[in-house]
Amino acid sequence: MLDRLQALADRYEKLSELLCDPDVVNDSKRLREYSKEQSDLQPAYEAYNEYKTVTEELEAAKIMQGEKLDDEMREMVKMEIEELSARRAELEERIRILLLPKDPNDDKNVIVEIRGAAGGDEAALFASDLYRMYTRYADSQGWRVELMDANTNDLGGFKEVIFMINGRGAYSKMKYESGAHRVQRIPTTESGGRIHTSTSTVAVMPEVEDIDIEILDKDIRVDTFCSSGAGGQSVNTTKSAVRVTHIPTGIVATCQDGKSQNSNKEKALQVLRARIFDMKRQEEEAKYAGERKSKVGTGDRSERIRTYNFPQSRVTDHRIGLTLHKLDQVMNGEIEEIISALNIAEQAELMEKGE
Repeated sequence: MLDRLQALADRYEKLSELLCDPDVVNDSKRLREYSKEQSDLQPAYEAYNEYKTVTEELEAAKIMQGEKLDDEMREMVKMEIEELSARRAELEERIRILLLPKDPNDDKNVIVEIRGAAGGDEAALFASDLYRMYTRYADSQGWRVELMDANTNDLGGFKEVIFMINGRGAYSKMKYESGAHRVQRIPTTESGGRIHTSTSTVAVMPEVEDIDIEILDKDIRVDTFCSSGAGGQSVNTTKSAVRVTHIPTGIVATCQDGKSQNSNKEKALQVLRARIFDMKRQEEEAKYAGERKSKVGTGDRSERIRTYNFPQSRVTDHRIGLTLHKLDQVMNGEIEEIISALNIAEQAELMEKGE
């Protein structure tokens, strides 16, 4: 581990030199790449430097302990050794986590798709509740939410809603939300007061740049139509809504959130790139599913990952067996406790595998 840390520290310091090089400063692409690389290395670099300092101080204290000291000084040295030993153990644990493999998509923005699944109108209403939960969580993180497309039912629920969350590290947290979310409650449409079970699915995909997924003009078909539903201000008056079909894969993306056809086309292409990238990523992961499948993972959209029980004000994440009895707060966007627990569980799993 120490050899890896020293190599990391050497690279960090080399990057500091490169970022002062006039040739790099005048090359925006290299400047951006080196700055990001150094930023990614900084937490481990700082932890390693503190680890070296604490280790040196601990060794000095142990040497002093062997010298002839009065009782008061001996007790002070003993306390210092205990404190430094505890701090070094904390730093070792932190460094082990920092050295775990990082998902290359963690810093990216995300595109989120929520669909009402089993349960008809109630599933669509729950989909709108999930959309509200995620937008409030995004607000608490200082992220910006941009609605891209929505298809509503007569009760105001979402049959489908697609939106982007813009913010550094959005994927690192939101990736755990992919999967089937189950709700147990008495629907507003239920006159008999019976508890129903419905599900909505969530798919979280990292935003993909043009350079990551190249889409050729000859491989897409673009159709325009009149906007309808949420975001369609010019309903049935102008053909501002856009549907883009990727012919080789058959993947389709639509956007009707704005009045501008060009803007809607660009947003639809963003969704299309993310879906194609997600499809390829899932194909690659499927090849190694037997030996590398994580208990936490990023979730298959058909896998039931969480239950929201309204009568008991209970939320249970089935992947890690976490149950919280504060449903109101969770539905109001307070999901950091769940996401942190999932992140810790994934880190523990990676450490156990020795990755």
